[in-house]
Parts: sequence; structure tokens; C-alpha cells
Amino acid sequence: MQKLVKQQVFRDPLYGYIHVDFELLMNIINASLFQRLRRVRQLSGVQMVFHGAEHSRFSHSLGVYEIANRFLTIPDIASALDDRSKMVFLCAALLHDIGHGAYSHAFEDVFKVNHETIGASLIMENQELRGILDAVDDRFASDVASVILKKKKFPLIEQLISSQLDVDRLDYLERDAYFTGTAYGHIDLDRLIRVIYIRKGKLVFKYSGIHAIENYLIARYHMYWQVYYHAVSRAYEVNLEKIYSRVKDLLLSGFQFKGDVEPLKRIIEDPKDLENYIRIDDYYINGLIASFTRSEDAILKSLAQDFLNRRIWGYINDTPENQTKIEEIKSKLSPLELKYFTSYRTVENTTYKDDEENFGDKIYIMLEDGSISTLKDQSQIISSLMQSGNKRDPKFFYRKA
Repeated sequence: MQKLVKQQVFRDPLYGYIHVDFELLMNIINASLFQRLRRVRQLSGVQMVFHGAEHSRFSHSLGVYEIANRFLTIPDIASALDDRSKMVFLCAALLHDIGHGAYSHAFEDVFKVNHETIGASLIMENQELRGILDAVDDRFASDVASVILKKKKFPLIEQLISSQLDVDRLDYLERDAYFTGTAYGHIDLDRLIRVIYIRKGKLVFKYSGIHAIENYLIARYHMYWQVYYHAVSRAYEVNLEKIYSRVKDLLLSGFQFKGDVEPLKRIIEDPKDLENYIRIDDYYINGLIASFTRSEDAILKSLAQDFLNRRIWGYINDTPENQTKIEEIKSKLSPLELKYFTSYRTVENTTYKDDEENFGDKIYIMLEDGSISTLKDQSQIISSLMQSGNKRDPKFFYRKA
């Protein structure tokens, strides 16, 4: 794989410089599909609460790549991967979010698409990106896609890209904390890198680094409840989901839009339509919603005006003692308004799980005698939080009159 004549760098607020040494990686970054990630916000509705959260999936993807690059300085990882596998790792780190749509998860929920499945398809089928990856060999693109899809062809790389403690989470927690201005997400990355080893093909952490792992998991827990699951952010995303739902229903009924809804129409007809999928970024959706503020459809017009002007919907805890109040709110709405102006949403999160439902769920600890244990068995803090740190938050959201 060809090295660049001169190392390229990106100035980053977290890492100082992000270093790129290979032509392949620079070609991926310069590809139009990767540049599209500049037009997809990392945190969707969170910016309505934390105004600094304007960073993109482009900057996050570069950050994940930089952490992956630093992981390759760990002796056990460097020796466990050959040169080609190292490049699979770096490319998967860059491309792990390539399939995200506008405002990310709200889009996925309504249009029934999965960003990892879409991402793998784009890696295989996008002509420009596939051409870049094929410069390595004709199996390279499928190998990168297999990591995104967690097919277990490269189990160690998959653990590094997507597990309870991976390069993706290590970047987004620190980056999101930085741009939201919160103090919860700080992680001792340098310490974690120093205590990583490979044993029997598994990622393990030396016992002396257990405090850094505890801090990481507690930081992650607080970031979810204080930032990602903030009620105002959730209310804003419910508003967006209802816009998507109304557009979808109007398209199916033959409603004539003034704005360019063709990409959305094509995705409704065929969620695998990659050409139209990649046209749908935050810029497109924002422009479309702006056009909806002049729509002849009163429901869509109201939803669009709420979204653009930060008219945050009300919300109530969906608990037995609040059912009378919820029913009172619902009683004042027509059936159509109930469908588009109200929503029940529940989020839940736990500090740490150890059930191995998914590949990479367990965090393994290497003891001083070289034997392998689990975080649950070695950390009283985490063991305790596994019992007490489970939390769910059901809410009823409604458009204020």
C-alpha cells in the first residue's frame, strides 16, 4: 500500500493532529461519499439543548480513525494484525458511519433502514468508493464491509470497532462532551491504550487499568442520561419523526408537494435505493422542511414551523399518576392530531451488561498472574451498578396548543 510522499494532517480539537500516511486513506477521505458526512450532524436534536453540538459525522469518523491509528501502536495489536488487516481496521474505522442518513436515527426509525446495512452496501456498490478500495485487491471492499456488518470474519477488528469499549465510543463520548460543554464524557484514553493486550484472540485490559474502565463506563452512563436522552432533545426528534411520518403518508396518498421530495419518495418505494439515499443529508432535509412551512397541508405546516423555530413540544412522565393528565391532553385533539401531535417514547440504558447477547459485550480483565477474568467479577463498582444502574424513562410527548 502506497505511502504519501508527505504525511497529511487534520487539526482536531481533541487530538491536536489526526495523521494520515497512506494514499488509500486520503483517497477515502476525499471521496464524495465521505465528504457527505460533513452534512450529517453527529448529535441530531441534541443541538437544541447544547448549542455547541454542531459537529458532524465527518469529524467523528476522522476521530475514530485517529484512535484506531493509535491502537496500532499497542504491541499486541500490532503483532496480531498483518499489514493488510491493519488497513482493513483503519478503513473500517473511517467508514463505520458512512451509511447514516439525515438526522441519523430519526430517519432510520421512520423509513425502516439500518445505517450499518446501508453503509456496507455503499462500500460494495458506490462506484467511486469501491474503485478506491479495489486498488488494494478485489476482496478488500468486502472485507471492510464484513467488519461493519459484524460477520466475525475479523473478530479482533470487530471488537476494536464495535464492542462495549471500542474506538467508536472512545471518540464520540469525548467529542460529544467537548462540543456540548459537559464534564461527564472525559476518558483517560492514554491510560486505556497502555493497558490493552490480546489474549487468545480477545481484547483484554490489564487489572491496573480498571479504574480508567470504570470511569469510562460511568461517563458513558451519564452522557446518555444528561445529553443523548435529554427530554428536550427527544421532544425535538419526535417533532422530526412526525414530519417524516406525515411526508410519508402524504406521498402515499398522492399529495402534490412544492418542494423536491423525490429522494424521499424513492426511499419509501425502495429503501435500498442508494443513489437517492445519499442525497438525503441534513442540508437537504432542512431545506425541505423550510419549504414545508408554506405547505397547503396544515399538519405538515405546523410540524415544520415547530421544527425550524424551536417550538419544543411538551412532555410528561408516562407514569400511572400522570395518566389522568395525559388523557386530558389527548381528549382535546382530533384523531389526526393525535396521530401527528402526540407520541409515547421510552428510552433505557444500563451502566454495563455482561450477558454476551452480542459479540464483544464482555470486557475482560487480565489479572497479575496472567489469568483472564471479567470486569463484573473484578470491579465492585461496576458489579453494583449492574444492579442499580438500570434505568428507563417513559414519556408522553405532545404538541403544545
